Amino acid sequence: MRSKASEKDDTDKRGDEVIAMHPAESGMQLGRALLHALHNAGISVLYQDRDMKTVWARNMRAPWAAETADGKDLLSPAQAERISAAKRRAVETGNADRLELGIPGSDGVRWFQIWVDADHGDTGEVQGVVTTMVETTEQKRREQTLKTLLREVSHRSKNLLAIIQSIATQTGRYSETLGDFLTRFRGRIQSLASSQDLVTSSNWRGAALQELVSGQVGRYSADPRRSLRFDGENPYLNPNAALHVGLAMHELAVNSVSYGALSRPDGHVEVSAKIASGSGASPGLLLVWTERIGAGRRNKKRFGSVALERVVPTSLNGSASLEIDESRLEYRLTIPRGNFEME
Repeated sequence: MRSKASEKDDTDKRGDEVIAMHPAESGMQLGRALLHALHNAGISVLYQDRDMKTVWARNMRAPWAAETADGKDLLSPAQAERISAAKRRAVETGNADRLELGIPGSDGVRWFQIWVDADHGDTGEVQGVVTTMVETTEQKRREQTLKTLLREVSHRSKNLLAIIQSIATQTGRYSETLGDFLTRFRGRIQSLASSQDLVTSSNWRGAALQELVSGQVGRYSADPRRSLRFDGENPYLNPNAALHVGLAMHELAVNSVSYGALSRPDGHVEVSAKIASGSGASPGLLLVWTERIGAGRRNKKRFGSVALERVVPTSLNGSASLEIDESRLEYRLTIPRGNFEME
């Protein structure tokens, strides 16, 4: 039996013989492979002599079509001059250059990376210029989208931190003990987190009002379908409105569990939403929470009323009122049109 080493030597020899016996064929195969590579990678290559006459061009896609190989018919005068100047420098100095160009098109701006290289002969003299064009439009759009998203995340994070700071300040102002502060503060932060989950799941578009209200009431009710009766419009609140309306619903739900309808097994709250009537061209949304409360269970107005009557409406550029008597609680919040959109 022959050893594997002997077989490998024979294979190497046969490979050498193929290359030695068919150099033309191997050269054509290499050329075809490179053309396929250029096509698959979307790379256009242009070769020009020292006088900028086109010698050959490969895979010249739009806007670098063969009949307009320099792209001069589509480039602005300033862009065409940038490319021409880079080529002249390559001929004069032998140094390479790299450019980035944005060319307006029917689908927006198309972006290209352009490399300009000098072609040196055996003596080192520059014989011509090789220009390579690669489209980077999709990469550029992804970069721009990522930058936009990062700016948006930064902006919303600052807004969320400002809301948390306000909640901490107001909670501390109306808390008598540390334990009281921690209980109230945790509840409000959890309310924000619940609303934020809805905002995030919608790709930062916002949250549907009915889903937002159900989620906040559902955190304090074993059966939200029984304890909440929702009626009227179901607009889509923008992220800022969703967080603040969610906070208002949280305060009302906590109050109801402690003093109101949700403190009774058979109790329920009613929430209605309707487009507010008015003379304005863009009427707002009137959100009303109503519930029956038992006699002698009227609560004191503390942070809950501050959030409901001041913090929430101010953040929405709206208005609100909170009325409590011996048997009934009603909260009315007017939300300007810019905070929501109708489905």
